[in-house]
Amino acid sequence: MANRTVKDANSIHGTNPQYLVEKIIRTRIYESKYWKEECFGLTAELVVDKAMELKFVGGVYGGNIKPTPFLCLTLKMLQIQPEKDIIVEFIKNEDFKYVRLLGAMYMRLTGTAVDCYKYLEPLYNDYRKIKTQNRNGEFELMHVDEFIDELLHAERVCDIILPRLQRRQVLEEAEMLDPRVSALEEDLDEVTAFDDEFSLHVCFSRPQPERLHSPEPHRRSYRDNDRPRRSPSPRYRRSRSPRRWVLSQILCRSCTVLSTTTTFV
Repeated sequence: MANRTVKDANSIHGTNPQYLVEKIIRTRIYESKYWKEECFGLTAELVVDKAMELKFVGGVYGGNIKPTPFLCLTLKMLQIQPEKDIIVEFIKNEDFKYVRLLGAMYMRLTGTAVDCYKYLEPLYNDYRKIKTQNRNGEFELMHVDEFIDELLHAERVCDIILPRLQRRQVLEEAEMLDPRVSALEEDLDEVTAFDDEFSLHVCFSRPQPERLHSPEPHRRSYRDNDRPRRSPSPRYRRSRSPRRWVLSQILCRSCTVLSTTTTFV
């Protein structure tokens, strides 16, 4: 009896609300100690007190698949099916971030596409840090806006397969939603305007370099084309040292004397 859905509960997405959680995980939740001790006999008003005690979010962990308190309370809310106004108050709660995330998780599972975009997208402006527990039981840091982004775009969050969500563009074309206005657009416009003014100021204040006018190709002389592109290497230059000049003079004189002697003979 304790694990049955309340009698006057409405079907969600054409099925029992508790069936949104897979049977294996649902069975593990029913067998967990937290479910038996803390979730027994909870009502919509008492769920708030338990949600305020949450310290992290997560699905199942460990080799024997233990459920986290966040996952147990999510299933409990699917079982008792609180009113929509209570869930909206969960989402708007700014003092307790895990209460807000629990309400966002329930809204994503049970709400329509219009309600999901309407109530979850404003949470993109919440940048507070949260703790998440992975499958190995280790804790990791995350932010509220990252968790909301996973709810709106991922297929599985906290080991629960999320219902299919209609694309926002389709809802905008059907005039069911207004175009989303980001809170950062005004800041981006100011930054872009400042960058444009700064670039213009730098462009006009920087001195322009003088251009060196090179002669046009048709006005160059034909001698310029015959000139070598670089001077020859110094090792190919013949140096005319004084010693070489003296030796050349001696050789010339010896040749002259030999020629005169041969003539007289």
